[in-house]
Amino acid sequence: MPEAKLVLRGCVRAVLPENIDTDIIYPGRYLNITDREKTAEHLFELAYPGIRAELQPGEFIVAAANFGCGSSREQAASALKYAGVGAVLAASFARIFYRNAINLGLPAVVSPVAFKLCAPGDELEVDLTGGRVRNVTQGREFASAPLDPRAIELLQAGGLIPYLKRKYATAQGARP
Repeated sequence: MPEAKLVLRGCVRAVLPENIDTDIIYPGRYLNITDREKTAEHLFELAYPGIRAELQPGEFIVAAANFGCGSSREQAASALKYAGVGAVLAASFARIFYRNAINLGLPAVVSPVAFKLCAPGDELEVDLTGGRVRNVTQGREFASAPLDPRAIELLQAGGLIPYLKRKYATAQGARP
């Protein structure tokens, strides 16, 4: 059976430079907040507060290389997800940030040229399985790295925890 195509559609809220670290995404002074949904209140608070104020559900953040560098705090990916970011497209990601995003159900898409070929307000179609991004506003298409089928499964489930809950509930239901 052919693999299902997973395409996201949304507008670019911001195009950020390289080396956006986890302190810029989510300031360390708020690490004591344990409610993941409340992390969204402090997204980009110190460096880019306008992004959080204007962000609409499903919009994309586009960045140059090394997005999510710095500490391995999961709150950076949580803040993006619970603020409603539909996906982050970057030339590259810090490895731990990338895994945190996928595990939380936030699409993290590697595209070396997205930050050069997108502007705030552009409407994009991002094919997560096919490795293509179409900038509908500018009428151009460019490559991205297709996500691994296991990452797609996690995203479709809403993240690692919902995926595991569903998997083990199904396994328990199958027992005699």
